[in-house]
Amino acid sequence: MSVQIHQSWAEKLHGEFEKDYFQKLKETIKKEIQAGKPIYPEGKKIFAAFNDTPFDAVRVVIIGQDPYHGAGQANGLCFSVNAGVSIPPSLVNIFKELQSDLNLAAPGHGDLKKWAKQGVLMLNAVLTVRKNEAASHQGIGWEIFTNKVIEILDAEKENLVFLLWGNYAQAKGKIISAAKHYILKSGHPSPLSANKGKWFGNKHFSKCNTFLESNGYEPIDWLIN
Repeated sequence: MSVQIHQSWAEKLHGEFEKDYFQKLKETIKKEIQAGKPIYPEGKKIFAAFNDTPFDAVRVVIIGQDPYHGAGQANGLCFSVNAGVSIPPSLVNIFKELQSDLNLAAPGHGDLKKWAKQGVLMLNAVLTVRKNEAASHQGIGWEIFTNKVIEILDAEKENLVFLLWGNYAQAKGKIISAAKHYILKSGHPSPLSANKGKWFGNKHFSKCNTFLESNGYEPIDWLIN
């Protein structure tokens, strides 16, 4: 696993790549690949969230958990799938909330790169997964790395919007300063949570844009087309 990451992030995170935990993480993934175990997303997309959203561009952060583990699904952005791939249930519910909140029609695909290109960092807490084995790369070091990412964002920026959906993301967000940033919390968009009334109606997309505009920033165009 080679680190292919935008220069702006490489400058912020260069110290992490040399640390023991990251070297062990790389070795773990390398051994699995050598053993013939497919790893998602493919190598050049592992750091897609950082390459699509350079450090200086970040205005909004969405924290996910793991990449999708089905063939062809993961593209390096949390909740996102490649165009042409069936839209997963959680993303279906995200699109339903968008329609309810902003009256945006549901798209025909689930590639969220348009959001990333506007400054929405689509950050999974764990950046890789073995094929058909959900959460298989939790605990190998990615959480340390992405905690550092959040710490740097918290320390060096102000007035970011953090969208924390579900208990996992909210636990990850405990290192974010509410005095410096706008933190929106709700249940996870998965059917289990959404159908219990913990997701629908959160209006996070309009609340995010209201905050951005009130602080002199352009709103996010959430329409996927």
